[in-house]
Amino acid sequence: MITGFSLLFGALSTQNDYEVDQYIADSLDIPYSFLKSKRFKRFYKHYQKLKNHSFIDVKRVETYFIPELEKILDAQGVPEIFLFMAMAESNFATHARSNKAAVGIWQFMPKTAKKYGLRIDKFVDERRDPIKSTNAAVKYLKFLHEMFGKWYLAALAYNAGEGTLQKAIKRAGTDDLKTLLDEKKRYLPKESRLYLFKIVSLAKLSYDFDSKMSQELGYILARSEGNLVVPVKIKGSKTLSAIASGIKLKRSYLSALNPHLKKGFIPPSKTGTTIYIPRFKYEEFKRWYKPARSYKNFLVHKVKKGESLYIIAKRYGIKISTLKKLNKLSSDTLRVGKKLIVPIGRLKKRFYKVKPGDTLIKIAKRFGIAPKKLKQWNDKKDNLIKVGEKLVVLY
Repeated sequence: MITGFSLLFGALSTQNDYEVDQYIADSLDIPYSFLKSKRFKRFYKHYQKLKNHSFIDVKRVETYFIPELEKILDAQGVPEIFLFMAMAESNFATHARSNKAAVGIWQFMPKTAKKYGLRIDKFVDERRDPIKSTNAAVKYLKFLHEMFGKWYLAALAYNAGEGTLQKAIKRAGTDDLKTLLDEKKRYLPKESRLYLFKIVSLAKLSYDFDSKMSQELGYILARSEGNLVVPVKIKGSKTLSAIASGIKLKRSYLSALNPHLKKGFIPPSKTGTTIYIPRFKYEEFKRWYKPARSYKNFLVHKVKKGESLYIIAKRYGIKISTLKKLNKLSSDTLRVGKKLIVPIGRLKKRFYKVKPGDTLIKIAKRFGIAPKKLKQWNDKKDNLIKVGEKLVVLY
């Protein structure tokens, strides 16, 4: 009986084809005959031709997370074979994006991601966080397994949507795999009909010990501890540049480990924000890091026609050099429409909802600020405001 992540990725070479096929079939609750069918064999021939093809760039930092992803699946009782579902979805690329706006390793759509606890806003997209997105995917897969009762149905529902699969089962009058994947009846969309073929083919290819994929996955597992990743919590807003400099790490490396941070800084949080650093930098991080508030808040400013760094810096009361460093600007030239991260010091930020009878001057007076400043913060050229409009107020 094959068990364990290292066996799944072909770390042992003593398994025969029967044991491998039976393990894959048992993991997904599919009949053993699926792997012996003419249709699957025809499909798998394509993957056999790719045995010398590189499926994973082991130099990509996303691959450092793979062993941890397996641990999450195992701890939550989800078959490890589902790692090949992530491979089929994105090839483990955190920046993968479909034409339907699905993002990350597990290709979450925004609605489903938020339902399972992932944060998506202008600062953060946790669909790109390998650890958090895997925890969310596990919750979703367990929900689907509970709903449909079999792991292959959970996989199909993940791809097609639970509603689509329910309709397909109702039309087919059964949840039998061969029936649901019938090419003539087309109970499911074409992509979903091929989905399990892809997952099973990738898993099976990993046991071809002459294949490039097997070698790549074996290397990922055998890689030294120093290349692995650990989570650390940051309290207070800091830029990735400042953290990278503090622990003597390339900023690009740290950014690659934290693709969920969209703006290059850790957004303010009362409880702190978790980021990932290489394990070999953990002791240095502990020596360097001291919780502090470098900035209490940030704004995102969209550059308008006629604006310069001088105008924007003066508007927010900060130095031009601070603005350039935070936004990694090498020159003073700004493109119209470019979004700049702007620190606003220790001022408090709130959103004021305009009520009937309010005027811009009345609102400014209420907060003890100049109307001109209120207009600047909200990119207004005149005093016109609408009931229900939300205004940014710094005080």
